[in-house]
Amino acid sequence: MNHPTDPHKMTQAGTSVGTHAGYMPGFGNDFETEALPGALPQGMNSPQRCNYGLYGEQLSGTAFTANPPERTWCYRIRPSVKHSHRYEKIELPHWKSAPCVDPDVISLGQYRWDAVPHSDEGLTWLTGMRTMTTAGDVNTQVGMASHFYLVTDSMEDDYFFSADSEMLVVPQEGRLRFATELGIIDLEPKEIAILPRGLVYRVEVLEGPARGFVCENYGQKFELPGRGPIGANCMANPRDFKAPVAAFEDREVPSTVTVKWCGQFHTTKIGQSPLDVVAWHGNYAPYKYDLRTYCPVGAILFDHPDPSIFTVLTAPSGQPGTANIDFVLFRERWMVAEDTFRPPWYHKNIMSELMGNIYGQYDAKPQGFVPGGMSLHNMMLPHGPDREAFEKASNANLGPDKLDNTMSFMFETRFPQHLTPFAANEAPLQDDYIDCWTSLEKKFDGTPGKK
Repeated sequence: MNHPTDPHKMTQAGTSVGTHAGYMPGFGNDFETEALPGALPQGMNSPQRCNYGLYGEQLSGTAFTANPPERTWCYRIRPSVKHSHRYEKIELPHWKSAPCVDPDVISLGQYRWDAVPHSDEGLTWLTGMRTMTTAGDVNTQVGMASHFYLVTDSMEDDYFFSADSEMLVVPQEGRLRFATELGIIDLEPKEIAILPRGLVYRVEVLEGPARGFVCENYGQKFELPGRGPIGANCMANPRDFKAPVAAFEDREVPSTVTVKWCGQFHTTKIGQSPLDVVAWHGNYAPYKYDLRTYCPVGAILFDHPDPSIFTVLTAPSGQPGTANIDFVLFRERWMVAEDTFRPPWYHKNIMSELMGNIYGQYDAKPQGFVPGGMSLHNMMLPHGPDREAFEKASNANLGPDKLDNTMSFMFETRFPQHLTPFAANEAPLQDDYIDCWTSLEKKFDGTPGKK
């Protein structure tokens, strides 16, 4: 197992704003940070000569005329064109992009998988990615893909960026370091990271083996959902998102940059590290977020609200109120509603729901939905509690009850999610999952007023 070594140590800004060393708080903020004093120009973006002999360069995450534009000015040792040379196509056969519709795979159904086990094979962030579902079309920049990763080895003088997508990373096991152009993000279970489209980074193993989930967002970038009548507080608060302070490395060593572009992978050989941004300012940056700071809201008298109240982040579509992707979190919380069936009700949904279990037990499926496991309920396919969960919730003494030691999530999209051949044939599919509803009984007998 390879771990970060001293030659990869990055020079990091010595001070940061707020109470978290190495990070700056706030979602969508305009940040400024420098790893060397005076490296960041003041009062302008593109001086005739930058301090330290740096090059000024803009990284744009939206069109120039978007409102508001999302962009970051970088002051780097070399311009990015020096980190891009002739490209050679490579294959990463387990990483798929939409459309990926295999005629021999049936995506219509209710599916659940056990956690994919680790093997003796050494895997990096790139070789350890396994695609489970795809939705939409990467070429028209709509939809998503869901993956899990198995990582044992750090990327050594090897870097990556996706021109296709923003990446939402949800660790389940182990600790990773994302050494990015704009700074360092250390990530562990119960946290997430958001890596913007076009950002160059290297992934290192701090504690392994590592396993987790990834939502690859082809569409508009993730944003905080509108709270509506909930108001300014609760759910995910902007201050709890942390952007890294500037960090850079000045290393001249043969290196490889891998690019994901329109679903294909290409490599280019360069002679130095591309992580050479000494200072930057802007609002297009990576983040980390601690899921334990998510403040859930819910019914305090009766009935079960829609799961949209648990939305952490949403990637909008062109249709108001219907997301390209919602990232939804089900964490510890109190259940207090009176005369109410408290687990999620039986339903069919226009959205396609892929769930993952970070730890603990999910209340609608007390058996079988294991940590590290996933389930898929595709659009307009019925699902809901199994018999055990239904009987328990229907007959429980409804005092205040805390759902404890539980954290699961959902990647939800307006598009149908198509299973990859890996998900259908290689991942540990629970063939008997559909049978969890077989024992549900007919209770109707026509007696008025019977419950």
